Amino acid sequence: MKYLLMIGLDESDVPDEIARHGCGGWGEEMTRRGVIRGGAGLRPSSEARTVRARDGDLMVTDGPFAETKDQIGGFSLIEAADLDEAVAIAAAHPVARYGSIEVRPVVEP
Repeated sequence: MKYLLMIGLDESDVPDEIARHGCGGWGEEMTRRGVIRGGAGLRPSSEARTVRARDGDLMVTDGPFAETKDQIGGFSLIEAADLDEAVAIAAAHPVARYGSIEVRPVVEP
């Protein structure tokens, strides 16, 4: 089954090692294990726009619209046997030590 790992972090508090080198070691290990199906880091939330369309009106706001310092900084699409394995894969991600990783099953046709 596929799972989306949404990698959340406080953009103002990213450790230097991650900022300079990303999560390459984790990505390389997961690629070697054959679980990675896709993913990418994201540009800063200051470059984002949130779009809402309601009753014919378009609302566009700068940045994400959330009452939190944590933002989605990237995502990985993985293949795992079950949710427990997906959680174990997420727990090995370096951001899990200082941010958060939401593990969500993907709806597949």
